[in-house]
Order: sequence, then structure tokens, then C-alpha cells
Amino acid sequence: MTDTAAPTSTERTERTLVVVVGAGPAGLTVANILRAASVDCVVLETESREFIEQRPRAGFLEEWAVRALERRGLADRLLENAQVHSECEFRFARERHRFRYGDLSGHHHFAYPQPLLVTDLVRVYADERGGDIRFGVRDVEVYAIDSDQPSVSYTDPDTGERVRLDCAAVAGCDGARGVTRACLPPEHVGIARHEYGIGWLALLAEAPPSNDCVVFGVHPRGFAGHMARSPQVTRYYLECPPGDDPENWSHERVWAELHERLAADGAQPLTEGRLIEKRVLDMHNYVVEPMGYGRLYLAGDAAHLLAPIGAKGMNLAIHDALLLGDALIAYCGKGDESGLSGYSAACLGRVWQYQEFSMWLSDIYHGASSGDPFQAGITAARLRRTLASAAAAAAFAGLYIGKDADY
Repeated sequence: MTDTAAPTSTERTERTLVVVVGAGPAGLTVANILRAASVDCVVLETESREFIEQRPRAGFLEEWAVRALERRGLADRLLENAQVHSECEFRFARERHRFRYGDLSGHHHFAYPQPLLVTDLVRVYADERGGDIRFGVRDVEVYAIDSDQPSVSYTDPDTGERVRLDCAAVAGCDGARGVTRACLPPEHVGIARHEYGIGWLALLAEAPPSNDCVVFGVHPRGFAGHMARSPQVTRYYLECPPGDDPENWSHERVWAELHERLAADGAQPLTEGRLIEKRVLDMHNYVVEPMGYGRLYLAGDAAHLLAPIGAKGMNLAIHDALLLGDALIAYCGKGDESGLSGYSAACLGRVWQYQEFSMWLSDIYHGASSGDPFQAGITAARLRRTLASAAAAAAFAGLYIGKDADY
């Protein structure tokens, strides 16, 4: 909603400078940046604190993102506990191909599941810095974003009372299914979409990792992925039809397919374990352009969605949040609107680079299983060139690690 309706007689009205809708990595990073600069803000989250701190999500962070969080005082536990990755392995035609992107790029990844990062960011914002975060809110609505006095209202879960927050700006960080993106007028904002026509069965197994790095299996039966989550838990992916029912995948079928698709001469056998998560992810992307309207600014999955093909989503959310947080400080503190007016353009260069990389990598992962011999041949040629050509390998390493992607 974008009307300018006045509060009703049953509505309590409060005032803050920024309302952040959504307590994921983007919203919590924005909120922490604002709180550190003494800019009043309120975070609204429809779920409970326990839920967001336990919600299963992947966590592959690029080094630039971790260093940016470190400079803001937000990465202490991450740096202490995260695994560091500088290599990955491609498997196809029963061959193993180790790719040392750390040597080529000078950078590495940090494996740190999103729930742990969210837990850290909530702790710093709410527990250490005394920030205002309200969990379990219902019926969030956004008003008057095309004015200098926007507001956000919600229902208090404890009292049932409607609360209205008048503010100077709204940060929409509530993800792909949130309410803020729907508030943007379609005559001013466009959404570009892409459907891959592919599904991934996302799995968590109570089993130690079976390799010392991430493994990408390119196989005629479909893509398979192996990613360590902890010494006791491993994330796996299996390509499947979009919309497939996870119940179609029994324990026996899952492990049979993983063994087949990740097979390679000389590879350590997979260690099987109980499957503690099975979800089907339909692969699709979208980009909202521009990433806001009036005094509503989107960040993270509310502004752009990336299929997990390139492990870029949380990194983009952090990139948005860093830019938006600083722009809001300048606006609220000095009345400087330049950061906000240039926010969307500053984000979208990297957004589109990551989208393009995701598409390219999808062709690599899924060409062998496309059923098209020509596409399968092209996939093999691209992959062998990437692994054998120094120039192609360096270019891939830079994109994979997110280095110099703002062009």
C-alpha cells in the first residue's frame, strides 16, 4: 500500500528515522550500520527470533563480504568459526579436476551457514547495541512511499494492537515473499525474470564431508553438488524436475544417485548418513529495476533473486546492505540524498554480473543432462577450456570469488 491514510483511533503511532522490514542478512546488516551511527531505526520481522536463527540456509561468503563485515565489527564469530575454502573440484566423465581459485584470484571463500550469521547480527544489534527489533509482527503494510513521510504499520502479536511507525525511509529487506516489493508501483518499476526449467533437491545429511572441498558433479543423469557444512553435516544437491515432490526421493534413491553422479576414479567413497532435510528448489532468477521508489529502498532477495547455482545470494544481500546503510546515514544525518538517489545504479552493476555468472554456470552444470547432444558437447568444451586455459581459469576464478564485479 502507498496511500497517505491517517492512523485510526485504535492505532498507536510512533516515530523513528528508518524502518527495516525483514531480519535476514540484508536487513540486519543495514540495521547494525544504522545503529553504529546512532541513527534511530526499528526492525520488523514476521517470524520469531528462534525461527530465523535456525532456518536452514546455505552460507558461502566471498572474502570481500567478510572483510566488509569485519570492518563494521560484525564478523568476530564468523572469522573464529568459519571454514576457509580456496579450492573446488569438478567431476565429469569419471575424472577429478581440482580448481585452485584461491591461487588464481588471491582470495578465498568462508563457509558459514546463514543462520549463524543471522544469529551473530541479531546478537550485536539487539543484545550488544540495544537495537529495537520486533519479532512475530503481523499484517505489515507500507504507506506513502512517494512522500517525505512514509510509514509502516503492523499488528502487535501480543496485544493485537495496530502500531504505526512514521519515518524518513523504509528499507525493504523481507525477501522474495515479503510485502515491500509488492508496494512498488508497476508503472515505475520493472521486474526481469528468468526460469531455468530445472529443480534442485536440497539435502542435509548427518554425515561427515566426503571431500576436503566443494565438489560439482556434471553428469548425464543430472548435476550433483557436495558442500561441507560442519565436521558432522554435509549439504548435497541433486538436479531433479522442477516442482518434484521430495517424498519421491527415498533415502536409498538419494544415496544411489549421489554415488553415481559424484563418482570419479580415485575419489573417496561418500559417507552416508541420515537425511535431515529434503527440499526441492525451483531454479529461477529475477531483478527489480530500479531497486526502489520514493522512500522505499529494496535490498537482498526483495530486490533480486539468484538461484543457488553460483552461491551469490547472501553476498549480494550484504553488498546492497552496505551501500544502503551508508546512504541512509548520509540522508538522515546530513540531508545528503546522493547516496540514496544513486543506490540502485550502484547495486545493479554487481547484480547483473552475478546473474550472468549464474546463467553461465548453469549451462556448465546442466548441459550434460539436457538431453541435447550438441549442448552436452558445448558444456564439455567450456569446462575443459576453463580448466586448461590460464586466461579462462583466471576469469572464472575472479567471477567465482566476486572480485572486481562492479562494472
